[in-house]
Amino acid sequence: MAKNALGTLWAARREQTQSIGIALIPLAGLVAFLLGGELALIAFTIGFPLAHQAFLSLNAKALPRPSHLPEPLTGLPKRTEALEHLDALFVEGADFDQKTICLAVEVDEFHALATQFSAAATQQLLLNFSARLQSALREDDFVACLDVARFAVILTTKRLTDLEKSIQIAARLQAALSEPFFVSGTKIYATCSIGFCQPSHLGTRTGKALLGALECALGEALVNGPGAIRAYSPAMPHRLSQETDLAIELEAALENGQIVPWFQPQLCTDTGRVSGMEALARWEHPDNGLISADAFVSLIWEHGLTDRFNEVILYQSLRALQQWTKAGFHVPTVAVNFSASDLANPKIVDKVKWELDRFEIEPGRLAVEILENVLTSSDNHTISRNISALHDLGCRIDLDDFGTGHASLASIRRFSVNRIKIDRSFVSRCDLDREQQNMLAAILTMAEHLNVETLAEGIESIGEHAMLAQLGCNHVQGFSISRPLPSHKCIDWMETHRRKQAQTPQIGKRAG
Repeated sequence: MAKNALGTLWAARREQTQSIGIALIPLAGLVAFLLGGELALIAFTIGFPLAHQAFLSLNAKALPRPSHLPEPLTGLPKRTEALEHLDALFVEGADFDQKTICLAVEVDEFHALATQFSAAATQQLLLNFSARLQSALREDDFVACLDVARFAVILTTKRLTDLEKSIQIAARLQAALSEPFFVSGTKIYATCSIGFCQPSHLGTRTGKALLGALECALGEALVNGPGAIRAYSPAMPHRLSQETDLAIELEAALENGQIVPWFQPQLCTDTGRVSGMEALARWEHPDNGLISADAFVSLIWEHGLTDRFNEVILYQSLRALQQWTKAGFHVPTVAVNFSASDLANPKIVDKVKWELDRFEIEPGRLAVEILENVLTSSDNHTISRNISALHDLGCRIDLDDFGTGHASLASIRRFSVNRIKIDRSFVSRCDLDREQQNMLAAILTMAEHLNVETLAEGIESIGEHAMLAQLGCNHVQGFSISRPLPSHKCIDWMETHRRKQAQTPQIGKRAG
């Protein structure tokens, strides 16, 4: 575990100095009275506190006070101390390169978890995660908090390390962190992505260079996550990490075609056929590689680019749907996320109708995805009007992240929701966890009685896929089926899936 011995020493020395000063007050007061009488005692009473405070300040400056304090929430060292620790290890000896394993660990989709639970519950989850991470390590291993839900881990070994050893350590940490967390009586499954770097692969032997390489590898893992592990390579593109850099290039990227939708297939559990595609925004940056939406969507809102962003994603999505149809592949629907800001635009329905007419696509093939918390905060009459108008136009209404925003049954009926997307937190390990199965069964039963279709997102294993099919979920999507793909690669994937479907048994209650 991480230690802050210097900080502890500084605090102890300061307490000791204060204790000595307090103990001397009676003696000093008596000496002043004996030597100078009442006037000297009065002067001592007024002047001693000021002199004592000045002494403490001078003494504190002389002590080797740490240049940093532990991270407030988890109590772990922060980025500054991580850099100092790594620099010190480089100075200690050349064997650091061969006997050290360095990793960066981040909780997957922590921002999504933070929207599902209260601030207190989110903080408790982070505390539990950091505690479990430390308990999986040895006493002399170093752990630091680099950012919210992001940690650096430096392990020193007595034997030489290699790529295989680093992968084993990363997998062991993931296994330790994969067990459910219990926060306020609620079971929460949280996965983590890990990037690691062998110091011998660095060109520059500094803590800054190593930490940058770790976060570069972690960025690559997060793009391929959740639960991905990636090793740093000098050829790996360094992704943008500063929001200011992203903001400068964002508007130009929207105009020059760098920001495009990638598509994740959705399958019908009854037939195994493709039942739709979900559009997920990606930034194909020429220098920094592929950047996921999480890294730039908030900046789009902050810089007032939501209208243009929605236009780009909608246009590209409908264009892809048209191209797939011309190539001989029938994709029933393409799902595009509409934010509260999009739905607050009084002209959004006219824009959607115009784009559908442009590509000669029936409105029923566009699924308008709306986050559950948008429905629960539907006091904005423009948003309510637009949702109803899109449904009247013939578009499908998908309620995204169902189970996280406490949408009422009345809201589902009021807005004529066609399908609810069950959040990944209910899907994870549903093939192994009886409580997850019970929760899913309750959601699916409710949806069936309301005549609403269901789609489970975040499927990561064949077992989860099979269990959801058995429970009666209508549609599924997730990494076990396919990762998001650029539009031109979707055709190859659909061709491969068509061949596999012809050769293998189908999964579903009406299969065969």
